[in-house]
This record gives sequence, C-alpha cells and structure tokens, in this order.
Amino acid sequence: MADVQIGPSIRAQLGKASPVIGRFEAMILLGFVIGKPREYLIAHDEAELTEDQILQFDMLVDMRAAGTPVPYLTGSQEFFGRHFHVTDAVLIPRPDTEVLVEQALLVVAGNPKVLDLGTGSGCIGITLALEIPGAQVTATDASEAALEIARGNAAELAAKVEFREGFWWDALVPNSQFDLIVSNPPYIRPDDDHLRNLEYEPLQALTDGINGLECLQAIADGAIAHLTPGGWLLLEHGYDQGAEVRAMLEQAGFAAVRTKKDYGGNDRVTMGRRAK
Repeated sequence: MADVQIGPSIRAQLGKASPVIGRFEAMILLGFVIGKPREYLIAHDEAELTEDQILQFDMLVDMRAAGTPVPYLTGSQEFFGRHFHVTDAVLIPRPDTEVLVEQALLVVAGNPKVLDLGTGSGCIGITLALEIPGAQVTATDASEAALEIARGNAAELAAKVEFREGFWWDALVPNSQFDLIVSNPPYIRPDDDHLRNLEYEPLQALTDGINGLECLQAIADGAIAHLTPGGWLLLEHGYDQGAEVRAMLEQAGFAAVRTKKDYGGNDRVTMGRRAK
C-alpha cells in the first residue's frame, strides 16, 4: 500500500500532529508558526502552508513529543492575563502562582514597597508593579540569565521594577525594608517524583538539593528584619509543606500566619505579618 500523503493545509497538518501531541498543543504550535490565533486555524483550515512553515511545525512537534514544554518552544507563557517571555533559563509561570499574587493584592494598600525574591521571569514582581501602579518594586535573582529575561519582560510590559542580582538577602541594600515580600523559591525535594517531569526547567529554581525547605527557611529567618511594621511575607511552597512553613513563620515571630490553598485544593501560599 502506498504511503498516505499529507497535504499542506492547516487541517492536514493538525490531523498529522494531533495524534502525536494532542490537538490543543498542535494548534498552539501551528498558530505560533504562522502567526495566527486559534480562531483563524479553525475558520481557515483549508488554507495552505508554505514548505518552510511545515518544516518548522514538524520540528516543533518532534521537540514537543520528546518532552520540551510548549512555552519554551513558543517563548511565551500567559500569567495573570499577560504574556511573559520565557526560556529554559527561567521557570515556566504556572496558574497556582497566581494565588500568591491574588493574596498579595489583598494584604497591601497605598503605595507599598514590594520585594520579589528569586524573580525568575519576573512574572510576580512585574504583575504586582502593574496591578499596583504606585508600588515601588524590587526584584532579585541569583541568575544573571534569569534577570536578563525579567528585565526584558518589564520593558515589554512597561513595568517599573528595580532588578538586583544576588542570593536572597545578599542582593539587597543593607537595612532596606519593604511593606510586602513575596517569593516562589525552590521547594521541591530532590527525591520527589515530580522533579523527573520538570527536567527541561532550571534545576536550581526547582530544588535546593537538600530537603525542599532550605530556601523557605532562609527567607523566613531573614524576613522580619526587612519588613516594615505591619508588613507581610508571602511564600509559595509545595502541596505538602503548609504545616512546616507555618511553623517556620511562627518561630520567626510572624503574626496572623495562615495558608491559602491553590485551585486544586492544595496548600500553596503561606503568609505572615510582622507585628506593629
């Protein structure tokens, strides 16, 4: 039997790729290749693609089938209604992290000084800068490659953010204080099975290589000194770390310690306030 020939139309290419990576992701990748939204692909599925477009699409489908996440292939990920540029130098922003932003917006008022520790793509700090127009936002990261991505995102989204390089508190000007400190630090245990599914993302942004709690502990221990009276610390953490992070914050002297669940019903963000 002769080989079945795949035509150059949008419908044919989606039909070829969908059994390999699923129709949803196939549409994202093909839309990226031809610079058109999903609605266009549906309404113009008989439109023909160029040979170069087909070759590029095939390459992306092969890379996705091999495990490369879609946001690294397209260079973009949506977060809090905005698109952020991402590469494998930074974590891919996830919906659960939006819970951290939502809670931050609930506890701050006025024109706060905000610190985003370990900013990565900048999605948290930049979002807070845009959602709170009067905020003074500082964002830090130990990776210069990550900071380059974050600076580019801030420029693209017209967000005013000061970026500083360094490990946690070492990145700051001595004695600096903030009304709000937020962080999504590495918190996955090195023996966690989930880590194997994240092999394309930067390992140093996922795990401390020890027990998943070292970075959370370092931030909790130093936060009081860098918070104004009444200021808040918000930490994203693993689904099974809520009790341990609450204990960290209480031991560090925080008041009003509580944990907020994510959209899947798992403990995700623990917060505490410096007493006045």
